[in-house]
Amino acid sequence: MVAGSKLRRARPQAVPAAFNGPVFLAEPSMLKNTFVHVPGIGDRTEQSLWNLGIHSWEILLADSSPRLPIAGKRASELIRHIDESVLRLEEGDVRYFAGLLTPGLYWRFFPDFMRKTAYLDIETTGLGSPDDHVTALTVYDGTSIRCFVHGENMDSFAEEIDRFDVIVTYNGKCFDIPFLRHCLGLPMDQVHIDLRYILAALGYRGGLKGCERRLGIARDELEGVDGFFAVLLWDEYVRNRNPRALETLLAYNIADTVNLERLMVEAYNIKVAQTPFSGSLALQIHPPPPSPFSADTALIEHIRQKWVHGLNPGDSFLPSLR
Repeated sequence: MVAGSKLRRARPQAVPAAFNGPVFLAEPSMLKNTFVHVPGIGDRTEQSLWNLGIHSWEILLADSSPRLPIAGKRASELIRHIDESVLRLEEGDVRYFAGLLTPGLYWRFFPDFMRKTAYLDIETTGLGSPDDHVTALTVYDGTSIRCFVHGENMDSFAEEIDRFDVIVTYNGKCFDIPFLRHCLGLPMDQVHIDLRYILAALGYRGGLKGCERRLGIARDELEGVDGFFAVLLWDEYVRNRNPRALETLLAYNIADTVNLERLMVEAYNIKVAQTPFSGSLALQIHPPPPSPFSADTALIEHIRQKWVHGLNPGDSFLPSLR
């Protein structure tokens, strides 16, 4: 939740502590159909297991003498590792599976750890020069939205993010996570799913907005606003203490963050469709919660026109539009 007296004065209605959105119970689990996390088991052997009807850990362990495409020590090790996997999943040990799967396969354990997953996106003053800092960031857990703003409540972010075991970003491996480590001095050592690489492997490129467009996600009044424009919005807020600039920035940051859930589910479903389990393991796409902030379209157009005409976007905004 956004805290800080200045923010409360600028916006009487704070971010809701929770949203009565989807409750993730008994979601389909591709992880329990997975065998490639076992050392020595590759794609071909996993496919052979599936072809033999050994579709899941449960089926393997229920058969006292299963017919396997491997024998001897390899077969014993397979069963031992699956026994261990069952225990680790019951314990909620996502690091165990992240350590055995390649990052390109992290989507397989996504449904099992939804309750401990945070979607994260940051806005900054630049691309990472020594003087740059995080201006705003949003954490979304599938039910609630929490925003953090530089100079207001950024100190609360460390406690908030510590509640999660998994972080989902877009290009966070190269940008968000290193920036947070450098700027806020946080370890940010959660298991990290970077959708940039998962979506690129599926043929979806062109940045976050390009992927959204290809998957039919509209930005409405935020269409055309990007990371550079977010810098201009922050500049307008800092120079002129314009609350509408901050609200628009937060609306944009929230859209970036909340849409990550839709992209994650879409990517998961596309990946599952490439397996024998597409009919039973696909996830439903839940509608996102309403954003607590709205974009000021007049302000967006004003800043855009200033930039187009070479004026300083931070100059005082039109008094009639305050």
